[in-house]
Amino acid sequence: MSVSQSAHQNRLAHETSPYLLQHKSNPVDWWPWGPAALVEAKRSNKPILLSVGYAACHWCHVMAHESFEDEATAAVMNELFVNIKVDREERPDIDQIYMSALHLLGERGGWPMTMFLTPDGEPFWGGTYFPNVSRFGRPGFKDVLRNVSRIFHEEPQSVEQNRAALMARLAESAQPKGQVTIGTAELDRAAAQIAGMMDPTHGGLRGAPKFPQAMILEFLWRAGQRTGDRRYFEIVELTLEHICQGGIYDHLGGGFSRYAVDELWLVPHFEKMLYDNALLLDLLGLAYQRSGRELFRTRARETVDWLTREMTTDGGAFCASLDADSEGEEGKFYVWSLAEITEVLGPQDTAFFAAHYDVSPEGNFEGHNIINRLNDLPRSMEDEATLAPLRQKLLSTRSRRVRPGLDDKILADWNGLMIAGLINAGLALGEPSWLQIAARAFLFVDAKMGRGDRLGHSWRDGRLLFPGLASDHAAMIRAALALHEATGESCYLERALD
Repeated sequence: MSVSQSAHQNRLAHETSPYLLQHKSNPVDWWPWGPAALVEAKRSNKPILLSVGYAACHWCHVMAHESFEDEATAAVMNELFVNIKVDREERPDIDQIYMSALHLLGERGGWPMTMFLTPDGEPFWGGTYFPNVSRFGRPGFKDVLRNVSRIFHEEPQSVEQNRAALMARLAESAQPKGQVTIGTAELDRAAAQIAGMMDPTHGGLRGAPKFPQAMILEFLWRAGQRTGDRRYFEIVELTLEHICQGGIYDHLGGGFSRYAVDELWLVPHFEKMLYDNALLLDLLGLAYQRSGRELFRTRARETVDWLTREMTTDGGAFCASLDADSEGEEGKFYVWSLAEITEVLGPQDTAFFAAHYDVSPEGNFEGHNIINRLNDLPRSMEDEATLAPLRQKLLSTRSRRVRPGLDDKILADWNGLMIAGLINAGLALGEPSWLQIAARAFLFVDAKMGRGDRLGHSWRDGRLLFPGLASDHAAMIRAALALHEATGESCYLERALD
């Protein structure tokens, strides 16, 4: 082993973020974000390689396995760059700045995000996932590293041109342009435009991949309430129906994945995020209130069961996310072969279950089966009663598999969203116990993450990342107001005002 390989120093072991801790044994000289890394970049006159991701991100894992765990790639990174690792959930403020810069470069954006910065931390180029060797029409990561380093040292005018243009555009976008007025006419016009972009067959925005986009759906719902136009409600309910029946929903364990890679909502990107489930829970309550559809109530209940079973800490607050991968394979925890199901249920029950949940010998996803109900069979109450214990048997068997990683950090903003979702849906569906779950989570965040009239952003392992962000205060104020409205207790209103 060369001196440079044996002398590397990875500084992530003392971080609290599960994502950063996933990288603590990489042969890369990772720094956490902070002044020390910038000082080192200036001292060594090296550009900064900023890598941003999160614990449940599948392509982050792929790039980690291919490049950050590879001694040869790490040696190039360590020689040419000061390498900084950021958890975008822990530091959304940093992520937002560099993601904006990436968009200004004409890239679509996403994670992992790979940005190249001057020693002052100013962006000059970047991308998302780079394969270790050239493929997918993308250059190999080591080639990218050598080229960027060469340009930084040999063509400083190119770097300065990019840096100056990006910084000017970022500064410009941070400046408000005069007085902006948004009235009902503007809102109604925007709603009509968005409604025209929706998929009339499968719901959601047209094409693939498909994200639940709960905030867009809520915007359309409000337009329906404002204008009395039924089509807005119908678009939202159609979308929710397909999400609730598709493979993006976990039909055995409850909870929604982050997005579907296809337009049918069949094949999910299997990670489950707290915020998606919070926003969808809120919508399911609204949709049930208007339509009375049992599907929406059932999915809401199953999702809260999942939340309490798998995502709630001992203190009552909610974890950030569940990984897509287990045993190094995306979705392995969730998919089934027909033989595996037959072994658990026996041939007769398997035939019945398979007809209702789209299970076949050849599978519907890379030779495996993603359990879903998009086949839209007529189902009687008796059918549902027969299916429930079969799902329970499969869930019990699945629980013995190697589980995906849990990111158990507590984010104030995402907890605030889930607290409000539990209260709003709990009132709509007549579930008073959900209010107790919400109040317990609020108490934890307020006690452990509050400092007077301020909040921290992220709490894990007894350590608080402080101060919090605008999103933390907004979401927790909303949660406090929801609790006040549901209980009539003035202490929640006072906390919101604080």
